[in-house]
Formats: sequence, C-alpha cells, structure tokens
Amino acid sequence: MDTRNNRHARSRARGATKPVIIAVLGVVACLAVVAWFLIIKPHEDLLSADSGGHPSTPVSVAQQQAAAPPVNVDALSINDLLNEARSAMNQQRVVAPAGNNAFEFYLKVLQKQPGNQVAADALRETFPFAASNVEQVINQRQFDEADREINLLAKVDPTNYTLTILRSKLDAQRKTLDQEQQKQLDQQHQAELAAQKAAADKAAADKALADKAAADKAAQQQAALAAQQKAQQEEARKPASTSAGSEVASAGNASAGGGETRDAIPISTIRPRYPATALRNNQEGWVDVQYTVNADGSVSNIQVTGAEPRHVFDNAAIDALRRAKFSPAMRAGTAIASQQQKRIEFKLNSPQ
Repeated sequence: MDTRNNRHARSRARGATKPVIIAVLGVVACLAVVAWFLIIKPHEDLLSADSGGHPSTPVSVAQQQAAAPPVNVDALSINDLLNEARSAMNQQRVVAPAGNNAFEFYLKVLQKQPGNQVAADALRETFPFAASNVEQVINQRQFDEADREINLLAKVDPTNYTLTILRSKLDAQRKTLDQEQQKQLDQQHQAELAAQKAAADKAAADKALADKAAADKAAQQQAALAAQQKAQQEEARKPASTSAGSEVASAGNASAGGGETRDAIPISTIRPRYPATALRNNQEGWVDVQYTVNADGSVSNIQVTGAEPRHVFDNAAIDALRRAKFSPAMRAGTAIASQQQKRIEFKLNSPQ
C-alpha cells in the first residue's frame, strides 16, 4: 500500500516539473527577442544607416579625410560624441584619421561615462574590422600610422592576441623594407664600383695609346735625326772620297781662291747642369735636341725632339746648348749657319 502511494507521488511531481521548464524556456526566449530589438538591432541599424557601409570594407584616404574633425572634442556631450562616432562609422573612419575616427569618439564617451553600453558594445563589435584596417595600413608600409592605430586598439583591449599578430606583421614589414633598402644600396654600390673600374680601365687604355703614340713619334724623330746625320756625314765625306786627281784639282781651286768646307765643330764640351729634382729622385735620362749653329758660332732655335723621361731634363739640355760655343760650318771658306741634332745624356755617375 505504501509503495503504490510513493509511486503516485513521484508521478505527480514529474508532471508538475514539465510546465516549469517550459515556462523558463519561454522567458529566456522572450528576453532574447527583447534584447535583439532593443539593443542589437538598433546598433546595427546605426552602423548601416545613411551612406554607411560595412566596417570591414577597405578604407581609402579620401574616405578617411572626408569630414573635418570637431573643433573641440572635449567640449562635446556624450550624445554629440556618439553622433560623431556613428558618422565616422558611416564614412568608414574606424581608426583613422587621427583625432577624427569612431574609436577615439567611443573611447572619449567611455572616458566621460565609463559604463556606457553603446560605446562599449560598438568598440567590441568593430574591433576585428579595425584590426583589418590596421593590417591594410601595415601592408601599405605606413609604419608610423600603423603604430598609432595599434596603440589605439590597445586602449580598447590591451590583452587581445590580435595586437600581438599586428605588431609581428609590422616588425616583419619593417625588416623587409630595411632589407630591400639595403639591397638597393648594395646594388648601387656595386654599380658605382663597376663604373669606377670601367673609368679606370678606360684611363689606362687611353694612357697606353698616348704612350704608344709618343713612342712612335720619338722613333720617327730618331729616324729623321739619323737620316739627317747620315746625309751630313755623306756630304762631309764627299771631298775626301774624290780621286787623287780631283783632290789635286780641288787643292788647286782652293789655292786659286776656293776655301774650306766642313760642318760646325763644338769648341767647348757641352756640360749640362743636373736638375736638382732629378738628382734627389735618382733619375737618369736623355734629351734629343735639334738646333742651329749660326755663322758666328752661337746656338739658336733649340728644339727638344725627344726625351726620356719627358719634361725632366729638357730645360737643362737647352741651357747647356745655349752656353756652348761652336766653330761654324764652312762652305768654300765661308762661315754659314747649319742645323745639327744631338742627344744629351744625364747619368748620375758622370761628371757634371
């Protein structure tokens, strides 16, 4: 009898529990609907009102700078700040430009009224879209702006792991830019070195050509000097190479009123003064000169036709010839001016 009563009591208790559970579920559902219409939906309507787009839409610089910032943000009321924030969201100015973006307006609302639910919910809901905008700025390599925006997000949620990711991307982009700039500098340096080497090679080639041209010219002058000396020697040997009868005839002509025929002969030894600079540098060399022995034995028209090294001993050779004395060339007993060539050598161990 007791057992049946217990079973019946438990059955009645279970039957009474079901309506309670249903009532609780109904209350929860009603609260959710009320929250949707009173809180969530009005906020979403504000975000998409007028010309507003979705916060995740890429933001252009023109859009960010479309509206002028308020003159005095600190003097705005909470409602004014919320209106500015909504306007900024509509114009996709989520975190930029500085001083005129939704995040800063919402943060100013929380600064004036820490418990403002509209500002807190807006910051929480738009945080991912703001982070996406920051990532775009990083990819555009606007590093200072990216730093500012990351610091702005940190004021909303300083422990959010997204900030760590953004900072890592920012550091990576900075390193990449540094590497690219260093690579450009290296390439520029290599190009400069190549240009310098090309210029040096060209200068060396030009010098070699100039030296060869000078050597060829000196060789030509030497050949001309040798030919002239040979012609003079042959001219001087002509009286001696005649036959005995010719010598007798020449002698007769000379005695009858002819005269001596010969080249100019130096009376004094040509002793050039060794240049002091060459002496200090232990330099030796030579100078080929062409000059005129005048009828009075003086020397004029001195010209340097070749030298080694160039321009070191030229003046000393010219000065030595100016001081030299000659017996002039004779033609039929008459002194005449004549051309001569000579190589004057400069040796350190020779007496000066």
